Amino acid sequence: MRYLLIACLVALPFAACRKGEPVLPSTQIPVTPPTHLDGSVKGFFLLNEGNMGSNKATLDYYDYETGIYSRNIFAERNPDVQHELGDVGNDIQIYGNKLYAVINCSHFVEVMDVTTARHLATVSIPNCRYVVFKEGYAYVSSYAGPVQIDPNARLGYVAKVDTTTLQVIDTCVVGYQPEEMVVVDDKLYVANSGGYRVPDYDRTVSVIDLNTFREIRKIDVAVNLHRLELDRYGNIWVSSRGDYYDTPSKTYVIDSRTDKVTDVFHLLPNSNMTLAGDSLYVYSTEWSWYTETFATSYAIVDTRTKTILTRNFITDGTEAEITVPYGIAVNPDTGEFFVTDAKDYVTPGRLHCYDRNGVRKWSVTTGDIPAHIVFTDRRLVPLDELE
Repeated sequence: MRYLLIACLVALPFAACRKGEPVLPSTQIPVTPPTHLDGSVKGFFLLNEGNMGSNKATLDYYDYETGIYSRNIFAERNPDVQHELGDVGNDIQIYGNKLYAVINCSHFVEVMDVTTARHLATVSIPNCRYVVFKEGYAYVSSYAGPVQIDPNARLGYVAKVDTTTLQVIDTCVVGYQPEEMVVVDDKLYVANSGGYRVPDYDRTVSVIDLNTFREIRKIDVAVNLHRLELDRYGNIWVSSRGDYYDTPSKTYVIDSRTDKVTDVFHLLPNSNMTLAGDSLYVYSTEWSWYTETFATSYAIVDTRTKTILTRNFITDGTEAEITVPYGIAVNPDTGEFFVTDAKDYVTPGRLHCYDRNGVRKWSVTTGDIPAHIVFTDRRLVPLDELE
């Protein structure tokens, strides 16, 4: 995180404004033949983060029925939105009929119609990070303060948003620089990183009682926490990024019934992960300030037995063509999985689609820093049908 923040801050002087500029049309790229759909998934949205300070977060869409990948669809569908999608897209999720894009450095959540990708509203939340949902409410993690390294950075919070009115109705203070969250029954778990307070990282997962919307405990785990995944056995898988020096990245397991750490995977570094049934796909791009290099790895863990099944879920050798893996997603219908490549963080990235056996099916150029994928059971209405 520290390396990426420093790299991205270099781009700040080059921030651009859309006002007065023409609206750029999307790019349509056929990547597969038209497909007959047997499952519920009709397509997926991909949120490209865009390098910090450039106002270049963009939204792509892949349609399974047509086999067409559409790059940068937000601007042409929302020509009157002056900020376009904003600065640094950090998360994207669907709840009900709405598509939620968390735009970190623009300090808002962009809310769109999921079938048209047209703007509905923005919800202002400072330095917002991730979003989850429960019973009509969205919960958004927030660093709360400005985007900067600061040893005195304040505690973060989680904002509670009514998904009908799209208003923030409450906040709950948690740890420092909170990241991903999961909901288990009436509890919300929040990974606290403390990334702005380097080297004094946070090392806790906050537990919020959703009935009172107050923090009820902190679980001590490890430094610089980031990702959370909930398996079907009530276990929460937690990633620690380490300190990039002597404390390596590791993967931990919390039992949500006891709120205790039960397992530590010392040899499973973790930058990102996603669940598909009992298979937890984990990749790592572990940065070292000693060597100034990344160590990249890919693995699948069986969450039932808590054993590592493979150390490389890409089986055809094409992982050698991926410079910086940056996003991971698995189609719940087909089992095919997707890995994004951020390349050099300032030019268009790549999206790679693999079959369930780890053999690459196709690749396509994306926006800058492709990162977050959400599958949809409703097709995006073609632009010419919206006019």
